Amino acid sequence: MIPLCIPEIRGNEWKYVKDCIDTNWVSSVGSYVNLFEKRFSEYVHSESAVVTNNGTAALQLALVTLGIGAGDEVIVPSLTFISPINTIKYVGAEPVFVDVCRDTFVMDAEKIESLITPKTKAIMPVHIYGHPADMDRIMEIAQKHNLFVIEDATEALGSTYKGKMAGTIGHMGCYSFNGNKLITTGAGGMFVTNNLEYGTRAKFLSTQTKVVTENKAFYHPEVGYNFRMPNLLAAFGVAQLENVEEYLKVKKENAVYYNEFLSEAHGITLPIEKDNVENCFWLYSILVEEEYGITRDELIQKLNEEKIEARPFFMPIHGMPPYSDCTHGDLSVTGELYARGINLPSSVGLKKEDIEAVCNVIKKYAK
Repeated sequence: MIPLCIPEIRGNEWKYVKDCIDTNWVSSVGSYVNLFEKRFSEYVHSESAVVTNNGTAALQLALVTLGIGAGDEVIVPSLTFISPINTIKYVGAEPVFVDVCRDTFVMDAEKIESLITPKTKAIMPVHIYGHPADMDRIMEIAQKHNLFVIEDATEALGSTYKGKMAGTIGHMGCYSFNGNKLITTGAGGMFVTNNLEYGTRAKFLSTQTKVVTENKAFYHPEVGYNFRMPNLLAAFGVAQLENVEEYLKVKKENAVYYNEFLSEAHGITLPIEKDNVENCFWLYSILVEEEYGITRDELIQKLNEEKIEARPFFMPIHGMPPYSDCTHGDLSVTGELYARGINLPSSVGLKKEDIEAVCNVIKKYAK
């Protein structure tokens, strides 16, 4: 089986994790927690970074840090993994769904303003599959209407927008280190911001708002959250981060191979990179158009029969029971992309011959 996207473990992971075990620093306090935050912040060029136990927690932490809650609305795409939508509900706010762009799959910035109401408090662009949203336009709208911007960059580590790392352009950004992400800690996430006050607040909230008194007792002045990452996983993350540039290079090279092999596949639309954008190509994603020889689902089946793992785009969240009553604009592009989109194998360990094998199956069924 050629898998969809699996971890690449080739560096100092064993060494650093063993150090945690040898020194008994295995829980949520330890030198690797601090080191991972420091080095990640340096890598993405943010003023502050707070490590969390998963990417969902990082998104919830961002909302809580900004005081977003009951009665508030957050504009977000429906074409996404469900995590960002759930976090809006966790804090008592309501998601408002905006459509996406057909070419980049991300939030359509030109459709945001029509959804803004007096209850709107934030915009949450999701840089789905690695391509950044139009952050200049989103920030312009946010400034005009006095809104916060929380970037869901969980799939876009290493992607850039006009030279800035995805996740560092809004008021806050969040990343995931799930096993299928560019770098992994097994489970984990990171909150970043260029506002030191927000960073300090987020760290305090994420660690149970714990204050250590003079006699070493714990005092908690407000409700906090246990979003902490164990030192063991942070050690793994430090090792992974040491190879992030190499992993990015491979992802981009593999995208070039896909583009080359599929350039003449009739009825297949390839992913793009907008001007001034670098796509990390976390997943290489294509569209199966009407003029292709078979349907999207039939192609997935044919790939699976050849022991190639492929997956459809995320199912739109607004069609699911918990969110079917939420406010939304015209979501026709969202629906079309779900019906046509396929994620193809995108692991860092993927070989050129694997990519060619995948593409040969796709070309076989093109008209």
